[in-house]
Amino acid sequence: MAEILPIKAWRYHERFAGNIEELTSPLFDVVSSKQREALYANPYNSIHLSVPLGENPSQQAQFLLEKWKKEEVIVQDKIPGIYVYYQYFKFPGQEEESCRKGFIAQIRAYDWDEKVVLRHENTIAKSVNDRTDLLYATRFQPSPTHGLYEDPLFLLEPYMDVAIENPIYDLEDYQGVREVLAVIHDVPTIRKFLEVLSDKQIILADGHHRFEGAIAVKKKMEKDNPEHSGKDGYNFHMMYFTNALSKNLRILPTHRIFYNIRWSEKEILEKLQGFFFVKKLNDVEEISELILQKQWAFGLIFNTNAYKIRLLPEKIKELELDIPDVLKSVDLVILHYFFIDKVLEIPMVKQRFSDKIEYERSMHRCLSKVNNGEASFAIITKDISMKQVLDVCKSGYTLPQKSTYFYPKTLSGLIFGSIKDSEFKFPYEAFQP
Repeated sequence: MAEILPIKAWRYHERFAGNIEELTSPLFDVVSSKQREALYANPYNSIHLSVPLGENPSQQAQFLLEKWKKEEVIVQDKIPGIYVYYQYFKFPGQEEESCRKGFIAQIRAYDWDEKVVLRHENTIAKSVNDRTDLLYATRFQPSPTHGLYEDPLFLLEPYMDVAIENPIYDLEDYQGVREVLAVIHDVPTIRKFLEVLSDKQIILADGHHRFEGAIAVKKKMEKDNPEHSGKDGYNFHMMYFTNALSKNLRILPTHRIFYNIRWSEKEILEKLQGFFFVKKLNDVEEISELILQKQWAFGLIFNTNAYKIRLLPEKIKELELDIPDVLKSVDLVILHYFFIDKVLEIPMVKQRFSDKIEYERSMHRCLSKVNNGEASFAIITKDISMKQVLDVCKSGYTLPQKSTYFYPKTLSGLIFGSIKDSEFKFPYEAFQP
């Protein structure tokens, strides 16, 4: 199953260790435009590598990366390690602090049909192309994707607990989460990590676009390399691994904002009648509570009115998709089929390419964009369960794009990974179990 390796990480030079908080950056889709402006204002922030600007962003990132290497803004570790990564946080309304435990390593960039890394949602084509171009130009990974493995015995947690007592970094991030990073260099311990994951499938929790970009780069470089060995750096990908059976995994909802829709509020409400029960709300703030306990229920927000909509139960028989029952129970499948496809007439096959749909984590930003007239309306969704994600992955099918938001998000800039052979190669056989 999953072949993983320790990673010869690149990190900010130790002279930057005192202000590492100012150099890390969140994933691009979870911060506001004002937050992004502040990140770009710092010339050494990792966002310049993860989401570069300019007319040719990939070329700009490549130029900056070489400059940083030459000036030792970032330096590479001499030997590979397993990087233990803990995130301490509180859920809303929670008194006790939670800790999501995991580690960063390399995994072979398995193609989807190998069924070692399992995806659970579709991707947005433009985002995949952007990630592919950036990785191909730089041969560099500014942030790990997030993978889940199932280990009911929790065999690796004791090793991680020991390592985290001697952290490299201990900081508070943009979301108020305490981020702690440590490293394991001990060869027998690293072998244990490789051994535990060797019979596991990996469920991709976050980073579908980046992982799909890694697959595309691997295929291109393999085709262009007559001496391809399977051990080349481009065969691997940097990933953060957490145990899917941990109680400290939380999936938050991702809402949908719609732009340039040709129908008025009245016309959309009329079109909804054939598919959904519709109830007008007195207070938009009620939406989250009203849809929480109801299957196939959503909030619909216009700039003057808000509604709760719920699929009429008998309509589920009209779901003309060749999918298993586990997907039919997922709210977002219902939303994308009956509302976006049937009501808005944006076909399922075209939705991942559509510029009429935006995906937003914050309900308040949804409200703002609708109220100021920037957007036509928004749909408020609720979270999906961990069990549903696991069941969907194992079914071989996928959910609509941006179905999950695993909280908290990982940071860019704590460590970086290179797939360039001269920076990747190491006698990794020493770590084999």
